[in-house]
Amino acid sequence: MNQELLAELTIDFKGDLDYSPITLKTYSRDASLFEIKPQLVAYPKDTADIQTLVKFVNKHKAEYPELSLTARAGGTDMSGGAINHSIIVDLSRYLNKVLTVTDDTAIVQAGTYYRHLEKEALKRKRLMPTYPASRELCSVGGMVANNSGGEKTIKYGKTENQLKALKLVLSDGNLMTITPLTLTELEVKKRLPNLEGKIYTELWQLIINNNEAIIAAKPDVPKNSAGYYLWNVYDKNAGTFDLCRLIVGSQGTLGLVTEITFKLWPVEPYANMLVVFLPDLKQLSQLINEILPFKPDSLESYDDYSLKLAIKFFFDFFKQMGLWSALKLGISFIPEVWQIITVGKLPKLILMVEFTGQSEAEIAAILKQVESKITHFKYKTRITKNHDESEKYWRIRRESFNLLRRHVRGRRTAPFIDDIVVKPHCLPEFLPRLQKLIDEYKLIYTIAGHPGDGNFHIIPLMDLKNIYSVDIILELSKKVYDLVKEYQGSITAEHNDGIIRTPYLAQQFGDQIITLFQQTKNIFDPQNIFNPGKKVGGTFDDIRKYLIKSNS
Repeated sequence: MNQELLAELTIDFKGDLDYSPITLKTYSRDASLFEIKPQLVAYPKDTADIQTLVKFVNKHKAEYPELSLTARAGGTDMSGGAINHSIIVDLSRYLNKVLTVTDDTAIVQAGTYYRHLEKEALKRKRLMPTYPASRELCSVGGMVANNSGGEKTIKYGKTENQLKALKLVLSDGNLMTITPLTLTELEVKKRLPNLEGKIYTELWQLIINNNEAIIAAKPDVPKNSAGYYLWNVYDKNAGTFDLCRLIVGSQGTLGLVTEITFKLWPVEPYANMLVVFLPDLKQLSQLINEILPFKPDSLESYDDYSLKLAIKFFFDFFKQMGLWSALKLGISFIPEVWQIITVGKLPKLILMVEFTGQSEAEIAAILKQVESKITHFKYKTRITKNHDESEKYWRIRRESFNLLRRHVRGRRTAPFIDDIVVKPHCLPEFLPRLQKLIDEYKLIYTIAGHPGDGNFHIIPLMDLKNIYSVDIILELSKKVYDLVKEYQGSITAEHNDGIIRTPYLAQQFGDQIITLFQQTKNIFDPQNIFNPGKKVGGTFDDIRKYLIKSNS
């Protein structure tokens, strides 16, 4: 960065500024396929520092058009949403506090790691339940940015369903507190003589003038993270207008979230699991439809390749769990190892059906009912004996992506069709057609996900040094998303758009809705200072330009 600019910024900025080569290299990647070297990493100490950054970029944007701000904390984003070529704003160093926890709510700063929120909430026997698989590594700000979901989404919904209030630094540097408004309160907000008033006025008009098209564009699936959620802002029946429902999932492109008020839920004291081992996927949808009426807390899955990785590299768990716990986990794999030895293969898919409740007897009874209900499928099943045994399956499910990233040699994980979703009843037709498309390219891949709501994470392994890899990514993505659209699904259920999917949003929504997305961006951020190239403005050339060309 220009040294004069840097010197000017240091006058009012109280936090840390770092442009050392090692720091810039670290922040040039997240968990995606991309690499973009920033010019500067800023660690704001407080909200005033974030406002200073915004005003600084605004002041110099005309002279230096490349100046922008991209928020980051955990760096676990798989879409390229947390990287950019200008200023990375890392909130995790200072804005990382759990401010207040009650029985009903938690107020936290955006750079707080989810695991720290969970620890404080559990002291009151409460939980913010929509954590992703990266729960030990991700921040709550990232969860809001991506509208994260996870293993409990089938019961509690996504992050959007847990928001009570947000604090957002706008593109003029002012701080906005966002809560659901009645229409009377909305009229008061619209009369404010500032950017906040302009946002409420113009967004209301945009939604009302295009309401029919907006509602029709909403993906017909249980969860979605694609595009801006214009269809969720105005609830005509409730008479409310809630910008929290637009900021969530916007990937930091409309403003910088500094503080979040989450809804908390009581923690059920007991949990147990039915594990179903499927030799193939032919009857997966029918199986799910027979399980769902029992209202499980979680209905998760992972495939045989993930299980093989966990068995082969279970020593990785030593680092996380300690010697004794990891040894117990290793011993618990003996039945799976024995199955490989005696049968010669593992089940194609492992389905995890978890229930929570107020007593062990209550859970045991419902697990027996579910097991009895599905006996006609003639699948091998197992009701776990205790928490430790259940945890074995959860560890594999949560760690499969990281195991792939660390241990595959000569190829690397390639998350580009990693988050598709269709309605569960479509799976018997959809999954075979999907697999046929992928198999045309002779790719090795893992399948995990949330079959209870039709959401699957498909992670191919690719040699990115091969010059044809980017062509495969672009070509296969289009074919897969055409198939997803045929079943009225979404190209991303929870991982969001970022660099990898923004160019495909026109394929998902059509030109009219893309124009409304761009207008929404312009209302909030007319100078395009917040995380440019995500949600709107991203191109296929960006995918080619920023794709990592190595397997490291």
